[in-house]
Amino acid sequence: MDAHSRGRADDIDPADQWVLNPNTGNYELRLDHSAGESSSPSRTATAEGTVRRGGSRTGSSREGSGRRGSGSREREAAPDGPRQVPGQRSRRSSQGGRGAAEPPSAGRRKRKPKKSRKKKALLWTGGVMAFVVVAGSAGAYALYQKFNGNIDAIDVGDAGSKNVVTDGPMNILIIGTDKRTGKGNEGYGDKGSEGHADTTILFHVSEDRTNATAMSIPRDLMTEIPECETKNEDGTTTVVPGTPNERFNTSLGQNGRDPGCTMRTVENITGLKPDHFMMVDFNAVKSLTSAVGGVKVCMAKPIDDPKSHLKLPQGESKVQGEQALALLRTRDSFGNRSDLDRIKVQQQFLGSMIREMKSSDTLTNPKKLYKLADAATKALTVDTAIGDAKKLMTLAEEIGKVDTKNISFLTMPVIDNPNEPKPVTVVVDPVKGEQLFAMMRSDTSLTEVKQKEKAAKGKQAALLKGPKADAADVRVDVLNGGEIPGAAGSTVTWLQNEQGVLKSTNKANAPEKIKKTTLEYAPNQADQARALAEMMGLPATAMKKGTADAEGLEAMVLTLGADFKGAGQLITGPPKPPKDLEKASADKAVCAQ
Repeated sequence: MDAHSRGRADDIDPADQWVLNPNTGNYELRLDHSAGESSSPSRTATAEGTVRRGGSRTGSSREGSGRRGSGSREREAAPDGPRQVPGQRSRRSSQGGRGAAEPPSAGRRKRKPKKSRKKKALLWTGGVMAFVVVAGSAGAYALYQKFNGNIDAIDVGDAGSKNVVTDGPMNILIIGTDKRTGKGNEGYGDKGSEGHADTTILFHVSEDRTNATAMSIPRDLMTEIPECETKNEDGTTTVVPGTPNERFNTSLGQNGRDPGCTMRTVENITGLKPDHFMMVDFNAVKSLTSAVGGVKVCMAKPIDDPKSHLKLPQGESKVQGEQALALLRTRDSFGNRSDLDRIKVQQQFLGSMIREMKSSDTLTNPKKLYKLADAATKALTVDTAIGDAKKLMTLAEEIGKVDTKNISFLTMPVIDNPNEPKPVTVVVDPVKGEQLFAMMRSDTSLTEVKQKEKAAKGKQAALLKGPKADAADVRVDVLNGGEIPGAAGSTVTWLQNEQGVLKSTNKANAPEKIKKTTLEYAPNQADQARALAEMMGLPATAMKKGTADAEGLEAMVLTLGADFKGAGQLITGPPKPPKDLEKASADKAVCAQ
């Protein structure tokens, strides 16, 4: 066994070789068998990632081309061979020398161990897994240099960002592929598949890093998959043609599509450009859950699923390895046995795993941290912009600023596919979907939207003073004088389905384009106007009061202008969240139904 690549020497657990040096406050890697001794003249890797021998220092080296440095040893292949996914890969590794550690100077004053920084450094991986980065121990950097060679990377070109982090909001696309490689995975069916985007989450981190939204994308979503360019191993490129109406999960693996194609598909659907991707397969579920000693789950009823071989009692229990994978794959045990109900269970599992990974029991346990970091880096495939351990650690620390209670899980709003007599696939909800995408594009947090709405309404207090009609009594004709095709129709759908304004009518295009939205109403319709203004966030300048009272069934006239951004998006203030949007917080345990 290659001790440098695997971190193991003879029969010594590598995690036991990391020892806290009381003289420095750093964790140090003891490469002989004296891990339990307080000091030793043995080979020691310091937290700075350097190794000393008789006073000399040897730094780490790495080849940027993805090949190993000439002095490093080849990593042993797994029993089932190397992992393969579409697209070009590069392997990165670190190399360090070995030598005798310098004993601390007798007169040196002991430093206090460094206090942990915020124990929130985590990365997300697959809609079925999460990857925690050790941000807190002084030996973290050396640990990550050691695991650098575990990480696979794919060049996705301009589908993502070249920067590790950005000053603004960040979007990380998490892909859980159903590729069957690995020991024990052959029996799941679809053997030899390149792997599809089986479980996908778009993880949006706010600009101020106070909150995040994790939106699951159904695998059976019918959508347009745009043309995409993939990189070949010889440096050439291949353009994969787009298709107008396919399942979302075929955006990966089908016709040679790589994760960059999935990134482009997500941008095409939502208008949100992913900065990076992280991808895992079945093995990640098993290895990461085992590395943390299992993940707590809660069942509202006993589970006995002969298809997935999942057996769980009612109430709380812990799952890991094959049992964890069975839980995340089963469709027959929850809700109406659909993929949408399976997504809810996956989200609940992710929240539980995040809590486990960020618990003090994990973050203060060097042995558990070592196993977790080793399993996580072996499980990950990422884009080349974050394709080494140091960059991943930087990204993790940035994402880790988000408090768990402000991470919201939800599923992309969808409806049954209207083009199928007996729908088995779904399409984006034309109203609720755009509302949610608009919130994410405008960086509006689901945990803060009510406060922002309140502030926006405060600015219109004078406008809205006075009685407001019930939604059922509001009568309005809607015309499109803006830039968005079909805006009048989508607004009427939103008013009727989301706001209860059933007496609203689509009057198609206005006679001419206008810059600002207007609402024309009669004096005796003021209560209706105030109600509609509140629903749509209309400013005072949009209100056009007539001189004569309306007669009979005469309706107000709402003309949408260039300032109109979409149904459910307030003209002033943040977009409104979709009505009855189901969401869950990462800090709360929920029993699967």
